[in-house]
Amino acid sequence: MLVQEPEVDKLEQQGRDRRGKERGKYTYDDLDDDVKRAAWAERMGYTKIGKRVPDDVTVGDVVRTFPREVYQLDHGKAWRALFTTVAAICVSMTLVAISPWYLKPVSWFVAGTACTGLFVLGHECGHRVFHRSLWVNDLVGHLVMTPLIFPYHPWRLSHTLHHLHTNKLSKDTGWQPIMKEAARDAGPALRVGLRAVLGTPLKLWLSVYHWINWHFSFEKFPKYQSKHLVYLSWALVAAFAGTLWPWLIANHGIQGFLDFWLMPWLGYHFWMSTITMVHHTAPHIPFTEEEDYHAARAKLGGTVNCEYPRWVEALTHDINVHIPHHLSSRIPFYNLRAATESLRQNWGQYMTEGRLNWRMMRNLLTQVHLYDKDSSYVAFDADGDNEEAFLALQRQVYPDAM
Repeated sequence: MLVQEPEVDKLEQQGRDRRGKERGKYTYDDLDDDVKRAAWAERMGYTKIGKRVPDDVTVGDVVRTFPREVYQLDHGKAWRALFTTVAAICVSMTLVAISPWYLKPVSWFVAGTACTGLFVLGHECGHRVFHRSLWVNDLVGHLVMTPLIFPYHPWRLSHTLHHLHTNKLSKDTGWQPIMKEAARDAGPALRVGLRAVLGTPLKLWLSVYHWINWHFSFEKFPKYQSKHLVYLSWALVAAFAGTLWPWLIANHGIQGFLDFWLMPWLGYHFWMSTITMVHHTAPHIPFTEEEDYHAARAKLGGTVNCEYPRWVEALTHDINVHIPHHLSSRIPFYNLRAATESLRQNWGQYMTEGRLNWRMMRNLLTQVHLYDKDSSYVAFDADGDNEEAFLALQRQVYPDAM
């Protein structure tokens, strides 16, 4: 839905600071007006932005409107997806092997996208929806996540907390914003590091930090969990890395290690970071403290469905269709689109949806940096007298296209 230009211009002016930069101070409460919401969606690169979920709506209310069919497991579809991912990795690694140097980045990117399918299927196993058998889920989960050096059980335990505390400050383990006060009080070196990561395309590999921070320490997991499961996953990734990496280097040199593991792995992390960021980060999506938390608002209104190129969606098994998954993780990936159609019919006015585009990414990289509990996300230079030169350059360089 497009709005009349005068209204867009008016809202644009309201959202600019004295230097004319796009720094909207809208809060989620401002977006119950249809015209404002449509203008904000167009400005930020979304197809639509949802209304505020009413206080009396619960996750149970929403889940009860799903048709029963969306919960049905189809083992044939699950195994075909696994075969597709393995085949795609084999083909893409062949492309890596035969590509001339100037096409290597393309083949690495394709291989990384194919490898993302491994994580998505491990994600299905972690939610116990790849197969009805618990041991099959755990076996396949280890097999597909170990090559990514992702310890399956530690990831599964931390990911459970992401679902329990979606968009909750200090609790959500999936994508936690950096608070404005924390950045202000940080030392000079850390502030430079935050700007380098959150204010540049390096943000699209932030999941590497998440991988290191969340999956290799007992302190991150609920204390009631059995340690032997964590030890098992750690042992498997250590054995894989300790075997494959030396073999690649011994037989194919450092270039072989780069070609057949490191660069595809970084390609996987590009999608891991980008997809997760788009799912849960937007100027109108609030993160709240425990006492103000509203589960339906976080899962239905605070999660984003985003379309990607169809080949990416095929290789990543529709992980981009995310709103129904947060409402019920019992829905297998091949039923997420049907669940989304049900949501659109019953709760569509509260959903935020988009299509990956330059405008969306420009705003996520150059405007959405630090979180202020009173005014949502702000840019690093929002409170200064001068626009930071590197951010100004990026704002000019990224295309403003949807």
